[in-house]
Amino acid sequence: MIYPNVSDETSQLKAVILGTAKSNGPTPALEDAYDPKSRIHIANGTYPVEVDMVYEMQAVEAVLLKYDVKVYRPEILNDTNQIFTRDIGFVIDDFFFKANILPDREEEVKAIQYIIDQIPSNKVVQLPEACHVEGGDVMLYGDYLFVGTYRGDDYADYIIARTNMEAVKALQEFFPHKKVVSFDLRKSNTDPYENALHLDCCFQPVGKNKAILHKNGFLDPAEYEWLFNFFGKENVFEINKEEMYNMNSNIFSIAPNVVISEKNFTRLNTWLRDQGITVEEVPYAEIAKQEGLLRCSTLPLIREIK
Repeated sequence: MIYPNVSDETSQLKAVILGTAKSNGPTPALEDAYDPKSRIHIANGTYPVEVDMVYEMQAVEAVLLKYDVKVYRPEILNDTNQIFTRDIGFVIDDFFFKANILPDREEEVKAIQYIIDQIPSNKVVQLPEACHVEGGDVMLYGDYLFVGTYRGDDYADYIIARTNMEAVKALQEFFPHKKVVSFDLRKSNTDPYENALHLDCCFQPVGKNKAILHKNGFLDPAEYEWLFNFFGKENVFEINKEEMYNMNSNIFSIAPNVVISEKNFTRLNTWLRDQGITVEEVPYAEIAKQEGLLRCSTLPLIREIK
């Protein structure tokens, strides 16, 4: 059996589902792209190829195994992109939530069903169909639950709007003891520099009390200021628009003092080391072309109880 337990983003990782790039399928047609960054690379002929993405994910798996993390992988679906497991599920405390994913991606959930079947059935949750939510928008910080959303009346017009206020309300009801704070994110179907696909594209806690933040990802300046003040100026690493585009906020913590980061994130990795954090650098620039990085492709199941 698997007994899920995750209450924050940085405690010692014990078990995780890492996506797979095997049998990833051909380059999508432009009209089938799920995000603006993929669209640009499809149009430019620079969309990543399977062999490069498999290599990058092997580098991540090697780091996880180095730190004695139990690594689960999805079953392989032919010609299907299964890299971003964070989209299809997430754990809050001891509950595993199946995400209400884009209909085209429901097969991806079936590919991890063999793992979900090992979790006690009373700990597996599927929110009502009207509640749209993906794991990239759900951030845990002890008693707080930070949730990215899009509140605009034109929500349905954005394929990159993945979590709605119905889901935020459902999580508030499910966890009445938690402080659920939602953030209205900037969305663009066409410009990746103006699109926060998920909350983890513009924010992530790191270490014990620090955070990576990108101001432009938030539509409401007051909500950004609240989050900035919550962590405090001395504990915040602000990334610029180019760094956001390259997914600098989407690193992945193995422990409070260990992170996996992309090897080209020079400014961020230097800052992390200055904070006493060990940075395990991996190549991940090809996968980043799909507007997702290390947090997106990992689904933590168990972090050590403090």
